[in-house]
Amino acid sequence: MTTSDVDEARTMLGKHFYSNSLEVLSPNSWTAAFDITSAGVITLGDLRFGADVRIKFGELGAYHVDAPLAGELAWRQGQGDAMVATPGSAAVFQPAGDTTLERWQGDCRLLAVKIDRGALESELARMLDEPVGPPVRLAPELDISRGPGATWLRLARLLAADAAEEQGLLRHPVLGRQLMESLVSGLLLAAPHNYRDALDNHRSGLAAPRAVRRAVEAVRADAAQSFTVADLAQIAGVSSRSLQDGFQRYLGTSPMAYLREVRLSLAHQQLGEAGPEQTTVTEIAYRCGFVHLGRFAAVYRRRYGVSPSQTLRS
Repeated sequence: MTTSDVDEARTMLGKHFYSNSLEVLSPNSWTAAFDITSAGVITLGDLRFGADVRIKFGELGAYHVDAPLAGELAWRQGQGDAMVATPGSAAVFQPAGDTTLERWQGDCRLLAVKIDRGALESELARMLDEPVGPPVRLAPELDISRGPGATWLRLARLLAADAAEEQGLLRHPVLGRQLMESLVSGLLLAAPHNYRDALDNHRSGLAAPRAVRRAVEAVRADAAQSFTVADLAQIAGVSSRSLQDGFQRYLGTSPMAYLREVRLSLAHQQLGEAGPEQTTVTEIAYRCGFVHLGRFAAVYRRRYGVSPSQTLRS
């Protein structure tokens, strides 16, 4: 629908998305048009203004993606740097942190996707088969030019278009819910975040035979344990050779390399959640099963591009 003035646009955004203050920055003719659909825990909006605007929202309380279909959007959240979303790179917002769209260009048309915080965390817990601990921290940008991000955007656009159809499948009581769950799980699989390592390891393990899954579950349950290949083979109920063959075939790695990756992921998570006043790199390394600190620092830097101490201080 077309909005006739700023107050109407502000009211519409507040009703479907978040309370806001909206300021027109350019003298261009006002041609704002919004197509918005709320489907349970997800809100989809195809939005454009026709004039440059600045919008301040405060904290969102939900996860949100703004994917420009044309034009650019300059934005900032919390204490983060100013960033620019383009048709190749979507803006991704967290529930916490004051949010400002510094300049929504007049020629910028974007797809806005609001996802309830509890719905995203519940979907992640379902995918991991375990409760979610620390809040999900999505990376602030999502590559929508290719790969999983582009696929996710196509799905979002399809659902936004279907939502406008009175007889669309999105309105089906069962299939509609499944489609929305696919949009949430798709974002979790496409976007970088602090649970990606655990999610990727869990998904790959599920596709493997029972013996490999048993070893994977043992490693994930107690990664600090000083496992050997023989230990894991005994847990899995197969020979060491069979276990190694199974890991290589279904996970593309060896049991010991898998153990190291799980330990690295665990250490990375703990370093990111703690601060230098609470613990040390040495304590976390030992807690996660690393006994050679120099080797740990080297493989950590290769894996994450920074030293463990840099992650702890950030």
